[in-house]
Amino acid sequence: MVFMGDRATLLETGRFVQRHARNAADEIIEAAGAVGAALDTTAETDADTENETETEARHRRAAERGDLASMSALGALLLRRGDLDGAEPYLRGATAEGDRAAANNLGVLLHQRGYAEEAAGWWRVAAVAGSAPAAHALGRHHRERGDEPAAEYWLRQAAEQGHALGAYALADLLEHRSDVGAERWLRAAAEQGHREAAYRLAVALERRATETTRGPHDTGTRLPVPGAGGVVPTGAPTTGTGAAAGRAAGEPGGEPNEAEQWFRQAAARGHRRAALHLGAILEHRGELKEAGRWYLSSAKEGEAKAACALGFLLRDAGDEESAAVWWLRAAQDGDGNAANALGALHAARGEQQTAERWYRAAMDAGDVNGAYNLGLLCAAQDRIPQAEQWYRRAAYAGHREAANALAVLLLQAGDANGAEPWFSKAAEAGSVDAAFNLGILHAGRDDDRTALVWYERAAAAGHTEAALQVGIAALRDGDERTAERHLRCAAGGGSAEAAFRLASVLDARRPDPGPAVLGVSREEKTECEEWYERAAQQGHRRAQVRVGMLAAGRGDLAEADRWYREAAEAGSRNGAFNLGLLLAREGSEREAALWWTRAARAGHGRAALRLALLAARRGELTEGRHWCARAVELGPAEVAERASRLSEALHQELTA
Repeated sequence: MVFMGDRATLLETGRFVQRHARNAADEIIEAAGAVGAALDTTAETDADTENETETEARHRRAAERGDLASMSALGALLLRRGDLDGAEPYLRGATAEGDRAAANNLGVLLHQRGYAEEAAGWWRVAAVAGSAPAAHALGRHHRERGDEPAAEYWLRQAAEQGHALGAYALADLLEHRSDVGAERWLRAAAEQGHREAAYRLAVALERRATETTRGPHDTGTRLPVPGAGGVVPTGAPTTGTGAAAGRAAGEPGGEPNEAEQWFRQAAARGHRRAALHLGAILEHRGELKEAGRWYLSSAKEGEAKAACALGFLLRDAGDEESAAVWWLRAAQDGDGNAANALGALHAARGEQQTAERWYRAAMDAGDVNGAYNLGLLCAAQDRIPQAEQWYRRAAYAGHREAANALAVLLLQAGDANGAEPWFSKAAEAGSVDAAFNLGILHAGRDDDRTALVWYERAAAAGHTEAALQVGIAALRDGDERTAERHLRCAAGGGSAEAAFRLASVLDARRPDPGPAVLGVSREEKTECEEWYERAAQQGHRRAQVRVGMLAAGRGDLAEADRWYREAAEAGSRNGAFNLGLLLAREGSEREAALWWTRAARAGHGRAALRLALLAARRGELTEGRHWCARAVELGPAEVAERASRLSEALHQELTA
């Protein structure tokens, strides 16, 4: 994908390469001793007024008189300027007189001309004479030619003399060989201000701290997945988070650690990836304002991941428009995560074609989430064949939630055998939803043992509905302690059914409070009632009835009325029956009859018997016998027996 500005960038490439070559040379050009001394001792007013032209003229006059230091200094000055022809005679002259800085710089000049072996010869002369820059250059020369022992020898010479570039190059060589000594030299270079060394040292420290925290077998974090009451795919488009640098490092409790300090040092010197990492650490710790500043700094230097992360921070702060600007910038620089974020943004606005375009851009950038999100987009539009195609593409690339979603599609199409291997693949890769769905699949085959294994696996990873199923299985097996533990997890995760069942377990342990005594208040709400209430507030009808009963037991009839009425209006026949009892006791027999009628028609035998008794008292014998017959039909046995006797008595009255 080509975006505006690319042509200008290509036109600048040649000039950039030239500048880069000169900058690389500057790193290894050694200042002559006389120049260094002059810069160190010249009065401040002289330094302020003397320009480069005057400096060059002064050294040129001295060099013509045969001054060795000025010959070396003038050669170095011209070399830095890129005037190789002008620099060479002065450097050769100073080198012939034994100036080691000139020998090093002559090597730099020859290397730039393409005479690598001759350059190495002069670097060797300078390095043997004690030049750390020459030892560094010679070490790099040998490494480029694959002679690692020689490279290590000379780089170590430079590093041990305190040369930052030598220390960094030695660390890089040792790290390439997985030598534990690499960290020492990274630290040495970082302490001398080498920003890339500071960054790599921070990365090494962060990696070690992470491995210590996670352990050697930890596979990392999983994508967040919703709990659900049935077979479920992950329904939200998949993107990253604001911590785009990866797992943020930090000591327990959020205290800054050594890795953070080195990231900060490198970032302060303009290292854009260090700024990105530092932003991620701060975001992880909740210091969002400072995190945003470092993300911004990194993004302005061209780090696409930082631009993407900044977009997430802005979105979370409610500034969706600014977020889109940074995501666009990152996506145009090839960040698939940002392209996915743009796709999700446009999908949420109903702009399906634009969303699809960005998801495709994410996929083209190598982000497998793009294919998965395309599958979600197609599925939401009932384009099932296309959704299956994209899910397959992502699943074959190892996307676990795509594998789960593909299995769900196959299962919904009646292909349980085709779905099972995809569920298994997703579950083995860490998809919690897939593990739960495997439990449902095996439960549907009456293979409760295998189903429980998968439910337990999903529950251990925090899946609410799986924890509920494990709790129910434990209750069935009489293991109340295990049941309570899993029901608490599921109830805490928002499952109304789990909250009700947990309350029932706790309720069964309560001692019988006995009959209410006039003038004596009952105890405040117990834990079991609080769980009943939590379930009731989520619309659980049986919990609503139970909360009403407990409220009535406390003498709080208004509360009881409220919960009975809510359950009854939602279709609970027990709620309607109990509401009728409450109303009848308060003298509202006509309204009570309405609720009993609703309960009886829904299959409540006791409500039918109550209606029969009401009709008998009013002398409506035929109506009474109708409800008696309904009560006999519905039961239970004791109700059927009473209704049968009442029906016989009413029959005798009718035939008398």
